[in-house]
Amino acid sequence: MKFGFVDESNMVLLTDLYELTMAQSYFNAKMNGIAVFDFFVRNLKKRSYLLSAGLEQVIYYLENLKFSKEDIEYLKTTGRFSDDFLDYLKSFRFTGNLYAVDEGEIVFENEPLLTIEAPLIEAQIVETFIINTMQISTLVATKALRCYSVAGKSLLVDFGLRRAHGTDAGMKAARSAYIGGFIGTSNVLASKCFGIPSFGTMAHSFILAHKDEKEAFTHFLKSYPENSTLLVDTFDTIKGVENAVEAVKRSGLKSFRGIRLDSGEIVKLAKECRGILDRAGFEDTMIFVSGGLNEYKIKEYLDAKTPIDGWGVGTELVVSADLPFLDCAYKLVEYDNEPKMKLSPKKVTLPGKKQIFRNYCNGIIKSDTIELHDEDIDGLPLMKRYIFKGEVQIDLPSLDEIRKKALESFDTLPPEIKDINSDETIKPSLSSKLQEMVKCLKIELEKNLVNRDA
Repeated sequence: MKFGFVDESNMVLLTDLYELTMAQSYFNAKMNGIAVFDFFVRNLKKRSYLLSAGLEQVIYYLENLKFSKEDIEYLKTTGRFSDDFLDYLKSFRFTGNLYAVDEGEIVFENEPLLTIEAPLIEAQIVETFIINTMQISTLVATKALRCYSVAGKSLLVDFGLRRAHGTDAGMKAARSAYIGGFIGTSNVLASKCFGIPSFGTMAHSFILAHKDEKEAFTHFLKSYPENSTLLVDTFDTIKGVENAVEAVKRSGLKSFRGIRLDSGEIVKLAKECRGILDRAGFEDTMIFVSGGLNEYKIKEYLDAKTPIDGWGVGTELVVSADLPFLDCAYKLVEYDNEPKMKLSPKKVTLPGKKQIFRNYCNGIIKSDTIELHDEDIDGLPLMKRYIFKGEVQIDLPSLDEIRKKALESFDTLPPEIKDINSDETIKPSLSSKLQEMVKCLKIELEKNLVNRDA
């Protein structure tokens, strides 16, 4: 545990302290009725849509949640928890229900990505993990899909592990990027764990370790004659690609996979490099670009008719640089069959257990309606019951199936919402029954405030 890694043996303690102190207080007060919590994003900023991701990890967490003997012993040393409560935690399991939109589904602001319906203590304890997992996964999947939306036929590879905010974020980012349309990752562990294709080229250090570029290229081509992408910008890019061509020919190869450009005036250099490669008979050799890329730069280069075949997107992908966090929340919306809502300024929540209905016109999303779960509204219901009484009810899709769904979901977006520079979005409407519930609750809550202050 020196590195602080999180796995199934300790993930139950990956939580904020107040989740457990609230649980202790609920326990003391014998408050453990059925609670309903929603995870949602309040307001979209710099995004017209979101791509839901992270559900599979949440399901695994809920399935395997338990306090070990060591966890109980540690909590006892804090002096914050009673022996009776710690005894309760010894047999703690998630016994509730999970409703969620599929991974790879397009969603919009204020729509619940998932809903927990469970005894209050259970529903409270899982809050931190759910927010932690769903936020980073959805952020990166959405950023990846935006890159995919402008990349056309060119290939996208996740290069972000070294700049991710920790090992866990690097793993989730690789998975989410694949869902969002990337074809692979440089992250070897993610490739092993998730079955994502792995990709790699070489670093500048490899070039510098040799006496010159030609020797470096020759050595690498000898090791990987069928799969070499040569980094050509260590000294002079044009000379570098010429040296790469010479090294390939000297090695007796008829072709090689590609060159990588990591710096310089990319538009000008890529065009010149393409000419050198074509004249040398390497028309099929790819030009792969990396270095500070995002969806805006990809679009800029491709709009300039730059002959680029693939992209290594790193830092700006895995930290979602232009939008590093979502205004997301996990809020109580019902307890003991009573709807609950907040009235905090700019943080008003929608009460009750809900469903989302989506309507299409010619295969394109027309509108979304958020309604109470027992209403019957025209449209396609997006939320499914994944867990019932602690047991998974649906066969989970493979990662490739989730990726396929994500790309198909993207195709249902109106053109103006696909545009990475657009502020257009779809704001879900509220059903009349939900509007009436909100109105009545506001009146009741405001009346109680007045009576309290009187």
